[in-house]
Amino acid sequence: MALKFPPFLKAGSKIAIAATARKVSWEEIQPACTFLESNGFKPIIPEGLFSEQNQFAGSDEHRANLLQQLLNDSSIEAILTARGGYGTVRMIDQLNWEKFSLNPKWIIGFSDITVLLNHINHQIGYAGIHGPMAFNFQPERFEENSANQLINLIQGLGNSFTFPAHKRNTWRGESALEGTLFGGNLSVIYSLLGSPSLFKPENGLLFLEDLDEYLYHLDRMMMGLKRAGFLNGLKGILVGDMSDMKDNLVPFGKNALEIIAEHAGSIPLVAGLPCGHEKRNLPLVMGATTQLSVNNELIELTQK
Repeated sequence: MALKFPPFLKAGSKIAIAATARKVSWEEIQPACTFLESNGFKPIIPEGLFSEQNQFAGSDEHRANLLQQLLNDSSIEAILTARGGYGTVRMIDQLNWEKFSLNPKWIIGFSDITVLLNHINHQIGYAGIHGPMAFNFQPERFEENSANQLINLIQGLGNSFTFPAHKRNTWRGESALEGTLFGGNLSVIYSLLGSPSLFKPENGLLFLEDLDEYLYHLDRMMMGLKRAGFLNGLKGILVGDMSDMKDNLVPFGKNALEIIAEHAGSIPLVAGLPCGHEKRNLPLVMGATTQLSVNNELIELTQK
């Protein structure tokens, strides 16, 4: 069953930038603010966004307090996370979601933000958006279709896209799939096993993506999910970008997709979703009813 959606946005809606993990500079998020303004929204830069403590955007307490202010502010209708890296899990348990539940808003991000997306799915009962962060709007990282798709989505214009079913993609199993989409970054999902932040719905479609991992460790993480029973009962596994995977001098012997497919066993599998750590990173509503169908050389994904 799909989760509740926060209200969709309209012209003049406020979208706040939040840094829950790695530190960020004004220069890195300025293009995102310009893009939001050009689409009729009002970007909000909270005081303290550019704080630094080693690799983090300030201490755990600072990042939690900043996000808490945005969650509590009923005038803000969406929170666009600044960037990923690492750190969201260090402050997730400091947050109070009572006022968010009264005035829910879209939370947008991916990678390390997988923590937030799963937490609001599981603990609060609201959908969130796996999609580009403010950091990704810099010219060298920007992909217009992904950005425009995100804007359409947060305005309630739906989410549907196609991608090619060519040789780097696979479709294994049923000719059509439908279920509740959940998941995100595999490394983060693996780290959340056994915690109250990890969401696994009935009739779930598990989406996975990752970056810069050794193939043997990818195998270790999939083994962990399987042995924990996390793969049991899935309607399907959807594989996005597995970017910059690494191997040892002695090869592991399988690529990322082959590793995931092996551990998926008889679970239907779809690969090649243009979602993850590449320039083209189309948005996904985590917690939404999601349908996939294959037609000749195209795979269509539709969410509602």
